[in-house]
Amino acid sequence: MAAAFGLAGAAALTGPAAAQGAAPAPPLPPLVAAGKIGAGWQVANLPDQKPPPTRYSAETLGDRLVLRLEAQGSYGNLLHALPGVVAPARLAWSWRVAEPNAGTALRSKTGDDVAAKVCLSFDAPLAQVPFGERTLLRIARSRTGQDLPAATLCWVWGGPEAVGSVIDNAYSRRVRYLVLRNAPEAGERWFDESRDIAADFQRAFGAEIPTLPPLVAVLVGADADNTGGRSVAHVTALRFAAP
Repeated sequence: MAAAFGLAGAAALTGPAAAQGAAPAPPLPPLVAAGKIGAGWQVANLPDQKPPPTRYSAETLGDRLVLRLEAQGSYGNLLHALPGVVAPARLAWSWRVAEPNAGTALRSKTGDDVAAKVCLSFDAPLAQVPFGERTLLRIARSRTGQDLPAATLCWVWGGPEAVGSVIDNAYSRRVRYLVLRNAPEAGERWFDESRDIAADFQRAFGAEIPTLPPLVAVLVGADADNTGGRSVAHVTALRFAAP
């Protein structure tokens, strides 16, 4: 699914109003609580979306209450709005992929599906977006009627891609992937992540946007609409962290 449209749930919070009142980011609410999706998180689908929505639910694994991401020919993100706050030093979480999508191939449109991703959307100045992409983004904003984010960084669990790869989304360069894990690492094992937000943003967008912009939203997601495949993943303990 065209990622520029897929982040429409964050769109209403971009623009000058968000940037003017930048404040420190508050703690993130739990992804799940009391056996259901946590307060402050909402499923964000596309306008007039045809694929079914990805399923997000609470699941108990051992002594952990975790978020289950189940994609089956589906699309949708679980989003928490952060209107114009200053990005903290680090973003941390734990995740695993129990069932990878065999069709994932992030450099192609037909394979642009992930079993799990954690993303931050930023209120990047449109003037810093290359002219051609700026035009495409304006068209996308016009089509959706929403002020889509100009920069979204996603840490993803990829397919065959090498760990550490930075990959432009196949539909829109306004979304960029940093591959942290890949298909061979799928299974029952949990992986703990702690990412330097500014450093990773510089790797992905630094040539265009030298200063880290305010945040718009944080989202967790999985999709399988391009491949028509299936995946199951789990995420827990998503939080902002100190340096």
